[in-house]
Amino acid sequence: MIALPLSLGIALATGAPLQSGLVAAAVGGVVGGLLGGAPLQVSGPAAGLTVVTAEMIQVYGWRVTCAITILAGVAQIGLGFLRVARSALAVSPAIVHGMLAGIGVTIALAQLHVVLGGSPDSSAVSNALALPGQLAHPHPAALSVSLLTIGLLLLWPRLRGLTGRFGQALGKVPAALVAVGAATAVASLAGLRLPRVHLPSWRSHALPEMPDGPVLGLLSAVLTITLVTSVQSLLSAVAVDKLASRRGGDDRVPRANLDRELRGLGVTNVVSGALGGLPVAGVAVRSAANVAAGAVSRNSAVLHGIWVLLAAGLLVGALELIPLAALAALVMVVGIQMVSLTHIRTVTRHREVVVYGATAVSVVVLGVLEGVGIGVAVAVALSLRRLTRTRITVEKEDRPRHPVHRVCVRGQLTFLAVPRLSRALGQVPEGEKAVVELNGSFMDHAAYETLEDWRSAHTAGGGSVEITGRAGQHIGEHASSHTCTPWTPWRNHQCTRPHTDHAHHTPRRGQLLGGVRNFQRTTAPLVRDELARLAEEGQRPSQLFLTCADSRLVTSMITSSGPGDLFTVRNVGNLVPLPGEEAGDESVAAAIEYAVDVLRVESITVCGHSGCGAMQALHGGAGDRDTPEGGGTPLGRWLRHGRPSLERLAVRDEEAAPRIADRDTADEVELLCLANVVQQLEHLAAHECVARRVREGSLELHGMYFHVGEAQTYVMDLGGTSVRRPVFAAVRPDARAV
Repeated sequence: MIALPLSLGIALATGAPLQSGLVAAAVGGVVGGLLGGAPLQVSGPAAGLTVVTAEMIQVYGWRVTCAITILAGVAQIGLGFLRVARSALAVSPAIVHGMLAGIGVTIALAQLHVVLGGSPDSSAVSNALALPGQLAHPHPAALSVSLLTIGLLLLWPRLRGLTGRFGQALGKVPAALVAVGAATAVASLAGLRLPRVHLPSWRSHALPEMPDGPVLGLLSAVLTITLVTSVQSLLSAVAVDKLASRRGGDDRVPRANLDRELRGLGVTNVVSGALGGLPVAGVAVRSAANVAAGAVSRNSAVLHGIWVLLAAGLLVGALELIPLAALAALVMVVGIQMVSLTHIRTVTRHREVVVYGATAVSVVVLGVLEGVGIGVAVAVALSLRRLTRTRITVEKEDRPRHPVHRVCVRGQLTFLAVPRLSRALGQVPEGEKAVVELNGSFMDHAAYETLEDWRSAHTAGGGSVEITGRAGQHIGEHASSHTCTPWTPWRNHQCTRPHTDHAHHTPRRGQLLGGVRNFQRTTAPLVRDELARLAEEGQRPSQLFLTCADSRLVTSMITSSGPGDLFTVRNVGNLVPLPGEEAGDESVAAAIEYAVDVLRVESITVCGHSGCGAMQALHGGAGDRDTPEGGGTPLGRWLRHGRPSLERLAVRDEEAAPRIADRDTADEVELLCLANVVQQLEHLAAHECVARRVREGSLELHGMYFHVGEAQTYVMDLGGTSVRRPVFAAVRPDARAV
């Protein structure tokens, strides 16, 4: 029901005999279904080939076009046996989507003339220039039938949500069939004089003849059909795999064999061309409908082809009632829908909108093959700016009971690396645990799609996938909108070495300026848009993070946070003076009040760490008024705010003493570090603004401890203003909660 009107419409748009669309649909279903490598994919005449086929028919005639289709099929069979199908995935999706968008614009411009009652030209530019004149003199009958078709096409899918179960039942009937059927009925009942479908006798059906024309031109035509149909079919097969894996259920449909799909497509095009049919490709719309209808085997595609054959033989009289304006309106809407806003947003997010735009515009202005060539050139030029040597390795870790397969990617992931990435991921056995480590600052849409599709399929097969690394922030449900380059230690790093040729640069200043230069060169371009947004909207952090000034404690690193995420207060020993005991220094109290009452943060975290110099000094007697170190220096006076932590530890209440789950504390200093976190949380709760928000239930207090040597974070929640038996639990990378 979907294939019948679309096949006739595509044949009309190409200028081919209308029967050729039915032949291609039937052959695509029966032959493609039996021999193809994607069991649920449905092949047939595709809208993406409309412009290509129309150009060939105009230049060489219909019968030579059939021969070109046969030669393209032979080429695809050869490529299938050479096992190069996965190489087609190296073509950037931005190019494919740009090509389809350009073809869609070309189709829409041509069919708009038919909708208005006129005749289109062969050039998209000519059609655009002639459009004002056609709009000034439309054909009322053709325009009425076309508007009815378009209206039903757009409104019919909404019927399901408006009229309950009855609407859902009607909604299962394809909109294309409803629109064309209703337009045909109205035109027949009203007696409108319009050009209609004409299906000549099968006895006069045109079959292929030997190609006659310039050799280079014929080779170019064969190459175009081969590339366009192959890439479209293979990408559609991958998409169908993804749809099938997301559908779920107990049925286990085999994944697509791309080389077999390419060979099957070649045989299908040979048969279609030999029988006088249009070029065939895998069609995403029909395939998606097949999956949604619950298909579980290739028999669904075969039966679809048989139904088309029966319709072509038994419904000729009904088909010849269809107005050509209705088919033109149908194909025009399909052409407009080929310019997908979702694809535009996707390629924009992956910084490939230039490739998409260049391909689309070039296809409209110059033609499909030229447009794809320009798109490839732009994509290569863009990738050369980003591309560094990408190294992909696969290692197996033999752990007890659960072996882990680790796929390590070093460098940038672009579409050029997709074949290697696909082969590496293919080495991970089904049902096994896999860890994918991404160590690069860029991942384009092709690599993202390959990795995401593989992860969905591997998970559906019973396996588990963990993706780590900076580029991995693009994969996952809670991906950050900004990505920074990884930190690098200053010590002996080339980007921060002092410049000895400038006398005014001291070594330490050279390190600082070198680090700033590295930020401007590598990180600033990645966060500039995010910082510009924050500069315009202002800061809205949800967390107040109070921690020590120790240089080994990098807050953004241990929390995976970025600009605008944390409101941070740092001081020696992560201390919170009690209200009224600030001794002239109210900076911490001011920060707390600003975060709680002005920024309206939702939680406050006090974070201590191992080997804290302040706690070591406090344990050694610093901060004691009775010692020389206690009150004579600013540091000693500041450490007095930590005395309650030391006194808390001196109580030696085993039930109230803080501890770390699953291990003993290393020594007295670590125990003091933990006690200090608990004590400072109680000091926080003594501040009036904090106590008020805690009582309201709009503010949470949390304790955290970071062990520097282990690179391990431990957390503790504080439910009220005090806590009994505080326990710090380790945060595990594979745990949803602590």
